Amino acid sequence: MTSEQTHTDAVPARQPDWWHRDHPTFTALTGFFTGLAYVIVIPGLYYAILSWLFDDHTAEDLFPFVLVALAVPIGLLVAPRTRRFGIYMAIGVVTTALVVLGVAALVLWILVGRENGASSGISQL
Repeated sequence: MTSEQTHTDAVPARQPDWWHRDHPTFTALTGFFTGLAYVIVIPGLYYAILSWLFDDHTAEDLFPFVLVALAVPIGLLVAPRTRRFGIYMAIGVVTTALVVLGVAALVLWILVGRENGASSGISQL
C-alpha cells in the first residue's frame, strides 16, 4: 500500500454543501425574502390569534403590540454572527413596507381624486 492510497481512503468523498457555508447569494436572498415574509405573515398571524382568543374590540386594542416583533430583526442586526443576515432581512422589511405604503398612498390618491372629480362633474381618469 502506498501513501497515496491510505490518504484517499482516510478522506471521505466531499458532499456538495457549498450553500451551507455562507454563500453570499444564499444569505442575501434568504435574508431579503425572510424580511418580506416577516412583514406580511407576522402581523396577519398575530391578529388571527388575537381575534381567536379575544373579542374584536380587545383584539384591535392589542394589535399595536405587534411592533414588539421588530425585536427579532433588530436582535439579528446586533449579534455579530447574524449581522449579515439581519442586514438583508432589514432591507426586505423596509422595502416591503415602502412598497405597501407607496401602493396604498397611490390607490388612496386615485380614489380621492375620482371622488372629488365625480362630485364636481369632472372625470379625471
